[in-house]
Amino acid sequence: MKKILLLGSGELGKEFVIACQRLGQYVIAVDSYDNAPAMQVAHEKEIINMLDGDSLDSLVEKHQPDLIIPEIEAIRTERFYDYEKQGFNVVPSAKAANYTMNRKSIRDLASKDLNVRTAPYRYATSFSELKNGVEYCGYPCVVKPLMSSSGKGQSIIKTPFDIQRAWDYALEGSRGDLLEVIVEGFIDFEYEITLLTVTQKNAPTLFCPPIGHRQERGDYQESWQPMPMHKERLEEAKEMAKKVTDALGGAGIWGVEFFITKDSTYFSELSPRPHDTGMVTLAGTQNFSEFELHARAVLGLPIPEIKLMKNGASAVVLANNISVEQPKFSGLEEAMNVTDSDLRIFGKPTTRPFRRMAVTLTYGKEDVDSLVERAKELAAKITVN
Repeated sequence: MKKILLLGSGELGKEFVIACQRLGQYVIAVDSYDNAPAMQVAHEKEIINMLDGDSLDSLVEKHQPDLIIPEIEAIRTERFYDYEKQGFNVVPSAKAANYTMNRKSIRDLASKDLNVRTAPYRYATSFSELKNGVEYCGYPCVVKPLMSSSGKGQSIIKTPFDIQRAWDYALEGSRGDLLEVIVEGFIDFEYEITLLTVTQKNAPTLFCPPIGHRQERGDYQESWQPMPMHKERLEEAKEMAKKVTDALGGAGIWGVEFFITKDSTYFSELSPRPHDTGMVTLAGTQNFSEFELHARAVLGLPIPEIKLMKNGASAVVLANNISVEQPKFSGLEEAMNVTDSDLRIFGKPTTRPFRRMAVTLTYGKEDVDSLVERAKELAAKITVN
């Protein structure tokens, strides 16, 4: 049995803890607020500000974990290098966690060091630098905080009048104390995918069937698996994903995002942990969900193969209220009275507008477009009060 210190306890962390529990592991769930989803299923919980390096150091010293697993961006990740020197195992590695928590590091690694195809980009730490970046990338372009999650702070600049609004919104959505943004040239893509990539300690890199998804406000709304795509574009994505994950090192699952055009594949970004669009795997689309794959990989347990079992889709259930303590869900009976479907309520203790509170799941032999529509219909039946 391993003692796992999970840094970040949202809905993805919750499913990961459940997967670890089923493999007999011991988990301490950490977050900045009490009763976070993963805390509800872990053995212990800790509440700290993970951007406070001293608090993070004290936590590691207190628990002496076998594995330190980050699940969110807002962590003082540079401390991970010291933890590795002290003999602690950071998942997937200190380098991977540090690079991927900051879009600047991972974009420069991919584009400059590995020569992986990306959109043109520039960085900005001021409004004037943002204007210069927009001039370089052209209209339209996309602005994102260097550190954020679930699409917070992301927007599209279509005219010069949008620049100030985009700058303010990016700073508002930035996580941590890093006030810097990335400006990206807009790729006229046909669709975007998440390629869940599994790196292993003593076995080859594996790939899940590609996942398609749709976003609003920079956050995913629906995802489906498999995403029908040209074999050549998929092979390009696999090659790029392996190149970047090999450079970062370590074992675990990675959510690697790509823009796909008619003729090319463009690397977008990646996270070294289960990906929100990968919640579709909870529908049983694969022989192992992304959370089970992550648990096996980080524990060094074998994964003989990853295979598609059926088509599936997911749709998010969002909150509309500004703030509700212990929210209640209505419409569950109607939503659950549909065959070949399921849902997961995350257990978040409060709401805010557009906060992801649950996900509906559909599966079967139908084409993914039909499954997506059914998942959306189910999500529309559920209200968060």
